[in-house]
Amino acid sequence: MRIVMMGTGTFAEPTFEALLAANENVVGLVTQPDRDGGNKRGSTRQTGKGMATIAADAGVPTIQPPSINTPDGLEQLRAFQPDLLVVAAYGQILKPDVIAAPTHGAINVHASLLPKYRGASPIAHAILNGETRTGVTIIRITPGLDAGEMLAQEAVDIQLTETTGELETRLAPLGARLCLDVVRRMKAGPVSGTKQDPALVTKAPKLTKEQGLIDWTQPAERIANHVRAMQPWPTAYTFFHRPGKEPMRVIVCRAYDDVFLPCGPDRQIAGTIVEGKPIEGAASVIYVWCGSDVLLGIRELQPAGKRRMTADEFLRGYPIQDGYRFGPEKV
Repeated sequence: MRIVMMGTGTFAEPTFEALLAANENVVGLVTQPDRDGGNKRGSTRQTGKGMATIAADAGVPTIQPPSINTPDGLEQLRAFQPDLLVVAAYGQILKPDVIAAPTHGAINVHASLLPKYRGASPIAHAILNGETRTGVTIIRITPGLDAGEMLAQEAVDIQLTETTGELETRLAPLGARLCLDVVRRMKAGPVSGTKQDPALVTKAPKLTKEQGLIDWTQPAERIANHVRAMQPWPTAYTFFHRPGKEPMRVIVCRAYDDVFLPCGPDRQIAGTIVEGKPIEGAASVIYVWCGSDVLLGIRELQPAGKRRMTADEFLRGYPIQDGYRFGPEKV
């Protein structure tokens, strides 16, 4: 079976490497142009070895069309004479002509428990919504977005402090294993799958930079999930307000559930910063009032133009005073 791999970033790399290590007949790679790699231009993809580098080391021809759906992109794909497309985090919705190019169709390695979280950012949305479990589903690609029948699926627990990037790194090898199993089954004969229940469908559209802005009126647990979900891109951010000074943009890197503290009766405006106090056996934490009767503890953050730092380091440079708060740029 002549296989063409389509994918970009660290989620796709283990699948590509698994196919190569298993001596599957991978005749070509389709990956995004180099300008779209990493976290540039709004991409959520993390970069590792690089798909093109892996292909070059294995002697696999690579094409990088701006769009695979154009006549030129489709012509390049057809030149590989593929029997099967294996897609993982490619970043483009495939049109019917592309799906029909291989004789055995196309399969996709999708990082969610479909039919939940169809779309470009399933891992981030699972964390954002407080899910405790997610996984990987291998589907047959159809013209509908992530709507094809499910050929394999496996679930994993989401760790309490896990970010989108960390969870993606953990899911990628699982996707590779499931995909390789499906490919082997397809080589042996027709493979049937399970239809998705339309009543259970949820969407996970592409993230935007604006979604990184923290809303301190939300419950502390929701904000903690938001901080985790926005890593590594677009990152969760807020503005540091001090009387008499211009607001300073700050990225909130780590805010853990295990430092939630009851607020008590002395509630303050959401976003108000409480003096960082050390918890026993640990470094200082910056506590912030939120929209629930709970304080959120920030452990790592990054002021504009500076490096990422611990709460201790931030507090040495910006000792908390009355009136200091986090919030949108204009409050």
